[in-house]
Amino acid sequence: MRFYSDEAVVLRQHKLGEADRIITFLTAEHGLVRAVAKGVRRTRSKFGARLEPFAHVDVHFYPGRNLDVITQVHSLHAFSDGITADYGRYTTACAVLETAERLAGEERAPAEQLHRLTVGALAALAEDRRDRQWILDAFLLRAMSAAGWMPALDICARCADPGPHRAFHVSAGGAVCVRCRPAGAATPSMGVLDVMDALARGKWDDVSAATDSQRRQATGLTAAHLQWHLERQLRTLPLIERHAPHRHVTAQEDQAV
Repeated sequence: MRFYSDEAVVLRQHKLGEADRIITFLTAEHGLVRAVAKGVRRTRSKFGARLEPFAHVDVHFYPGRNLDVITQVHSLHAFSDGITADYGRYTTACAVLETAERLAGEERAPAEQLHRLTVGALAALAEDRRDRQWILDAFLLRAMSAAGWMPALDICARCADPGPHRAFHVSAGGAVCVRCRPAGAATPSMGVLDVMDALARGKWDDVSAATDSQRRQATGLTAAHLQWHLERQLRTLPLIERHAPHRHVTAQEDQAV
């Protein structure tokens, strides 16, 4: 088989033997790829620093029997500098990477949109464009949409009756009308589902106008919906520092995730 290359985000790494590492990538064309970086733990390694989590790279692979082998790595964006400088941004970015890996599915399954969303979220966090919780919630909603799991927000998830609807039930698929509402459905405050829609669409003025309570409820429903569909808890979400102040964003920096 021939060499191949792809644009990728480094999701995680772990040790292999005395000098190697296995790197997990989310690539633009090949989805999840796990490959060996030989000798990368030696101090004289040529590209060890380019294979840290959060890195956005152009990487060349040689197909192997069990794992591919990394032959070249070129840095595209060094997101890690801006992300690791702040604990809140770091833990939020870890949640982005964990979610991306879980939603990518099987290895080699195409995930171009998820890759693009992951790069955008990491860039927004590294540049501190806006509140990191907004960046994360927007990423989670858009990533779920790419995976086919976007919660219904303006119609009933069961009968498609146009909303707005007051109840929300994760296993039902999102908002539900009074006729379809199952037992145990949540009743978020007025405007919460509108905030989730604004996050998914990048309507940042609408998100900014929401109350703290509405945004907190939107965050909770988004996380609950994602984890129900994943059928597991994300280990990174409880670690996120949620209430640190955020600097003012200038008009020039005010661009979508």
